[in-house]
Amino acid sequence: MNKFLEKINKSLLKIPLSEKVMFTKHMSMMIKSGMSEIESIRLIRRQIKSRGFGIILDDVVNGLENGQFLSDTLRPYENVFGKLFISIVSLGEVSGTLSENLGFLSDELKESQKLRSKVKSAMIYPSIILVATIGVVTTLVLFILPRILPIFTSLGAHLPITTRILIAIATFLKSYFFLVTLGLVTLVIIWILLMRINVVKYCFHKVLLLMPFAGNISTKYNMANITRTLGILLRSGVKIVEAVTTASDITENLVFRKELLVAAEEIKKGEALFKHLEQKQKLFPPTVSRMIEVGEKTGNLDDNLDYLANFYKNEVDETVANLSSILEPALLLIMGGIVGFVALAIITPIYEITQSF
Repeated sequence: MNKFLEKINKSLLKIPLSEKVMFTKHMSMMIKSGMSEIESIRLIRRQIKSRGFGIILDDVVNGLENGQFLSDTLRPYENVFGKLFISIVSLGEVSGTLSENLGFLSDELKESQKLRSKVKSAMIYPSIILVATIGVVTTLVLFILPRILPIFTSLGAHLPITTRILIAIATFLKSYFFLVTLGLVTLVIIWILLMRINVVKYCFHKVLLLMPFAGNISTKYNMANITRTLGILLRSGVKIVEAVTTASDITENLVFRKELLVAAEEIKKGEALFKHLEQKQKLFPPTVSRMIEVGEKTGNLDDNLDYLANFYKNEVDETVANLSSILEPALLLIMGGIVGFVALAIITPIYEITQSF
């Protein structure tokens, strides 16, 4: 029972990506300078602020003191570090290139952090606009309109269609606020549960890739991650089949994950990686299959993958920047239209009443 609870507790631990970057970078430098793994981790442990990461490092130190390899001590925390991290650490220990491999991981984590930050930053402004719109409309409909409505009724004012629509919405929300809130919460919970079912999640990811703008961003984002992961694995000495399989394991989009697993099986049969990718041009653009083909034939596959990773990272940056410039004016127009409609619905009857005196 205690082991079961301990396993659950380990699976719930989360650490900031910034601390993982710091951990790999410092470990790389310390081991390169001649410090042992256990000394390096003890020194890093004193600088860690995250309680969860502190617990993990204490456990790692205990494992190292008992003669375990670093990769073995990290394996129970695969949900925290990921298969890519542990595979590269394990390979570094076997080949004697742990410092270099940790340096590769540090670069990988930093690039991943930058990419995620840029995508998230692009959504901040639209989120603020959405919250502001909901706040303004809610204030006008639920607080201002009910105070003015009795005046309209007592004066027998003729209410325009916009005002009657607004009153109907306000009455509905006021009468069924609890049910509406409960319904929205239920929909969110159902959505979260459905996304845990692989078949449903796979269908959602496939639909996402077919959407005009979102599909373009998703494809470029996944290409950047997949090519960067393959490049770092191959440079670390991982065989092509294992590299493709590991890239599949850490790819979030299930459609790409499935195709990478199929590609790994084809490679086992003696096929080149590019052969499978060029048959799936809707997922893997021709640029990817062509560059991989050249890399496989010339023996520079890891360099070509790095080129592709940087290329698609820049493509994502440019697309996200364009997305922000398109969304900002569009959202302002929508917000202005909604607020204008509500304001017009309130002001028009007031104007008609003043004109009648």
